[in-house]
Amino acid sequence: MENDIISYSSVSSQKKGIVTSKKIPDDLIKDITSLRPTSFKEYIGQNDTVETLKIAIQAAKMREEPLDHILLHGPPGLGKTTVSHIIANEMGKDLTVTSGPTLEKGGDLIGILTNLGEGDMLFIDEIHRIPKIVEEFLYPAMEDFAVDFVFDKGIHARSHRYRLKQFVLIGATTRVGLLSSPLRDRFGIFRTLDFYTVEQLVIIVKRSALILDTPISNDGALELAERSRGTPRVTNRLLKRVRDYSQVKSHGKVTKESVRAALELEGIDKLGLTSLDRNYLRTIIEFYNGGPVGIEAIAATLQEETDTLVDVVEPFLLKMGLVQRTSSGRKTSTMAYQHMKSKS
Repeated sequence: MENDIISYSSVSSQKKGIVTSKKIPDDLIKDITSLRPTSFKEYIGQNDTVETLKIAIQAAKMREEPLDHILLHGPPGLGKTTVSHIIANEMGKDLTVTSGPTLEKGGDLIGILTNLGEGDMLFIDEIHRIPKIVEEFLYPAMEDFAVDFVFDKGIHARSHRYRLKQFVLIGATTRVGLLSSPLRDRFGIFRTLDFYTVEQLVIIVKRSALILDTPISNDGALELAERSRGTPRVTNRLLKRVRDYSQVKSHGKVTKESVRAALELEGIDKLGLTSLDRNYLRTIIEFYNGGPVGIEAIAATLQEETDTLVDVVEPFLLKMGLVQRTSSGRKTSTMAYQHMKSKS
């Protein structure tokens, strides 16, 4: 009887897929491959920022209290979201992720804040795009860990203060100048993420290629890093496109030649400029005689959004010295003329 029970239990477990030595369909499902590092030991670059955060995390653990609020600033793709996940992992706390444009009403923010536990973290991407009415709720939440509710209206209006758990706000922005001073001043840690060097990107390329099980030569990694605009997100995106090309055209191994051929199809030149970057430079040179010209005029000529040019195109062009931003408008440099002449 006992054997019968054990036998029945085993069969039942196998049917349910709970306890069995055999592989079931659920075991064959692959996890989503993530190239995002999960700790500062795996994180590459931004040495000053990482050192500052590591010290702050260690000090907070020693005092057994939450971190100060953190503001991360820098162009897209440099790792602001990744850093926020690492901070949460290092502190052993939960991370809630949202973005400025999705917080349309005060109730949206309050619903998130009231569900945060002690020391938990709230990451708001593009925090400069939070509506003003929602931002007002953040001031007491960040400073006093409380939110104020107003009931009724007129002479019957009354206020109630709801206490929150002590949380950590991590804000990320590409345009720190658009943040209001009251909000910006409430962050205890403010760090700017800069573009990566080619040497750092080579390390990232090799690490990502290892995770993706893609063989890559040293020359191939260097060629890819040089065309990645100093941005890890671009590096990983281009690596996947190069991997596809190499599997079809060069027996799976990524080489210098396959990188060049693959990125030529993508419209990426030797400096890492895209077709939009080159059209931007060409517009200033050919339509406005090299500038100066206002960003609105360039956007109208290209039929692109001004924010796209300011947030996506210009940071790298300014970093490379291809464009100069003056009080009277944008101007192209001699280097930009030479590069565009070589592409013509």
